[in-house]
Amino acid sequence: MAFGQGANEAFAEVAPYRDGAVYVSYYSGSSEWERHPCGDEVVMSLDGTTTVVLLRDAREERFFLAEQKLIVIPVDVWHRFEGSDRLKVMTITPQPTEHGLEMPVV
Repeated sequence: MAFGQGANEAFAEVAPYRDGAVYVSYYSGSSEWERHPCGDEVVMSLDGTTTVVLLRDAREERFFLAEQKLIVIPVDVWHRFEGSDRLKVMTITPQPTEHGLEMPVV
């Protein structure tokens, strides 16, 4: 399943946390762009792999995320996931979250 197609079914809120929540999800495919203007997001692969794309200074930076690895996405940085393969991921996600299908202009 790709993001955007049944994405609500792919994500489950595990617990509230500060101004956001802890989520667990399972999916394959790529996501839309998103950012969190009020805090850092922690993303950990529990199983499967993905590439996390950060948009900084109008350049895409790619980080391969393997099983049992994590990345901290800095506050207000646009990011997305691409090439996720049967990814089970846990996130600690602050709110609000902004979304966009097109690459943001930074």
